[in-house]
Amino acid sequence: MVTKLLRIHLEPDMLARTVAGQFNFMNRVRSAVEAGGWRCEFAEETDAPPVTGYALHHMSGPSHPRTMFFRKAYYYPYWHIEPDQRRWRWPVATAEFEPGKIPAAPARHFLRKLRQRVLPGLRPGKARHVLIPLQEQLLETRSFQSMSPVEMVEQVASTGKHCIATLHPKGNYTQDEMDRLARIGDRYPNFTVGENSRHLIAEAEYIATQNSAVAFEAYLLARPVVLFAQVDFHHIALNVPKIGVERALRHAPKHKANYAKYLYWFLRRQSIVATAKNAEAQIVAAMRKGGWPI
Repeated sequence: MVTKLLRIHLEPDMLARTVAGQFNFMNRVRSAVEAGGWRCEFAEETDAPPVTGYALHHMSGPSHPRTMFFRKAYYYPYWHIEPDQRRWRWPVATAEFEPGKIPAAPARHFLRKLRQRVLPGLRPGKARHVLIPLQEQLLETRSFQSMSPVEMVEQVASTGKHCIATLHPKGNYTQDEMDRLARIGDRYPNFTVGENSRHLIAEAEYIATQNSAVAFEAYLLARPVVLFAQVDFHHIALNVPKIGVERALRHAPKHKANYAKYLYWFLRRQSIVATAKNAEAQIVAAMRKGGWPI
């Protein structure tokens, strides 16, 4: 019989905040499982699967039937607890967004408050460039991508529009990767490498990316998004794997979407809201959906 023990594995800074009782979501998770008769422990991250009981990891860890993963849904206090680390495999990714079922006034109010909190002082401006936020492994085409990041950059640069690529602030780029970007700049004078994606969103005609979270931020400013890879927030973007790169880039400048209703649906209705009165019930429901007997 598997022990009804949940061991939550955390990075050092997150573990310290949790032990001090300063991590609200972990407080709610602990309350939820203990109310179900389970024991809850906190530990450092590990690559080892659980020997007994169940394990919850932050973002990544060993795959195992008794392991699940928690990850922020881009902004506090919204979270997911899922049995799969890959965001594009989450239920929200296959769920249907139906804007007609989302109330307009609360959605607009939600977007306005969220934008004030996340992007204070930023408002949509005149379109001056195409923003290309890059992640890592620029020369590789991974299983969830339609092409490599550098191939994506070349496709966008070939439109002739003023294009600015930004590097991930925590990225570790090789000389080969930087040389490849430099060669693209030599071929396309309209392409440059810039800094600070967030400050470039407001005046972006559209955002082109594999699946960077910068694209999700762009929704807050009603900026069109072109995605070259699979991700959970694809519903209102132009999706290269589905419609092709030429069509996606051609339609991007005039692409329209209901950003307020989408953000309300994605965050309020598809995520665990850690500050909600019924957060514990949402947590237990997510664990049961992942196959745990709680």
